[in-house]
Amino acid sequence: MPNHSSAKKMVRVIKERTFSNRVRKSRVRNSVKKFLAVLESKGHLEDAVTAFRAAESNIHKCVNKGVMHRNTAARKVKSLAAKLKAFDLSLQGTST
Repeated sequence: MPNHSSAKKMVRVIKERTFSNRVRKSRVRNSVKKFLAVLESKGHLEDAVTAFRAAESNIHKCVNKGVMHRNTAARKVKSLAAKLKAFDLSLQGTST
């Protein structure tokens, strides 16, 4: 247990930051899951692009807030972009 008032305040601040960071990470995971669900459902390309942009936006917000390292975010976005490109190519292959 902290004894000094500044240490007590830091405990409160850390608790608030932990909660907000958990919410941000959860948003990233949920948006990535939604994007992957659109890809698995063989939906329209516009839906996939919209879901990709939402996931990318949430990932970059985590980087700006210091929740996620920028290299980790770049790796995740790159992976999602590759999946989107493969999805686009598969749609083009079936439509022609």
